[in-house]
Amino acid sequence: MKLILIAVLTLVFFGKVNGAEIEKKYKTENVFIIVMDGPRYSETWGDSTHKLIPHMANDLASYGVIYEGFRANGPTYTNSGHTALTTGVYQQISNVGTEYPKNPSIFQYWLKATGKPRTAAYVISSKDKLSILTDCKNKKWKGQYRPYSDCGINGLETGYRMDDVTYNRSVEIAKTDKPNLVLINFRLVDSWGHAGNWENYLSSITLIDSYIYNFFKFLQTEENYKDKTTIFVTNDHGRHLDGVKDGFISHGDNCEGCRRINCFAYGPDFKKGVIMNTPRELVDIPATIAELLGFTMERCDGQVMTELFLNQ
Repeated sequence: MKLILIAVLTLVFFGKVNGAEIEKKYKTENVFIIVMDGPRYSETWGDSTHKLIPHMANDLASYGVIYEGFRANGPTYTNSGHTALTTGVYQQISNVGTEYPKNPSIFQYWLKATGKPRTAAYVISSKDKLSILTDCKNKKWKGQYRPYSDCGINGLETGYRMDDVTYNRSVEIAKTDKPNLVLINFRLVDSWGHAGNWENYLSSITLIDSYIYNFFKFLQTEENYKDKTTIFVTNDHGRHLDGVKDGFISHGDNCEGCRRINCFAYGPDFKKGVIMNTPRELVDIPATIAELLGFTMERCDGQVMTELFLNQ
């Protein structure tokens, strides 16, 4: 009887995946990081009317936590921001896709810890250059435990694709491969900003807001994801404030426009309908994911966002 009790308790607190034991403390089994590439905070949650993000403000906020003090505290470029989100370390890295991150990613740590196949982790991106997130330069990890990628037209150096393609591919991959750990990048906001087209920059924020909401609803209909999936919605960087260099057209310095960004967190283990001013930053997201999914990162400069959790 004692042995049976011990066995039951072991199954409660630990999950076995392909023979590998990982601690299971939370309801979360899947995590999606969704990145709206490059809007300013002043055009997203920082606008009190929230007119450009109606779904985030009216349909999503009540389901999770909005951070009003969230920041990108490393280099404020696309590859640097995404590297921080996936490795937990800020790094000055080439922004054209010619350099892998120095440190292993949450995908590599998690795939090793669980023994799951590569298709259980995905990088899905409108920007081909973000396929660099699937590997690192660390000699112990290089080429090992790499997630699948679906980036750009057909991978690195093939060019960017439209965000509707990325949305449709994200749905298709979720239905077929059913991955547990995923990053999705939507690029249009950043692209129209760089093009200097203010009207399209604004309208693309609303478009991506709708993609994010529709994907959120889709996950609630899938048995593999309903009631056991955590979602982080954030930005890799902001853009220059008006009066700083060329304003919304560019980014990459320490100005408040580049540093301050949006973050929304939803999941079965998180509080609901809360707006927080707790200072948090990009590297805290992978630290929190590691806590949720029960794996250890050899290096992570972020901290677990404990205030998110129920009963905290």
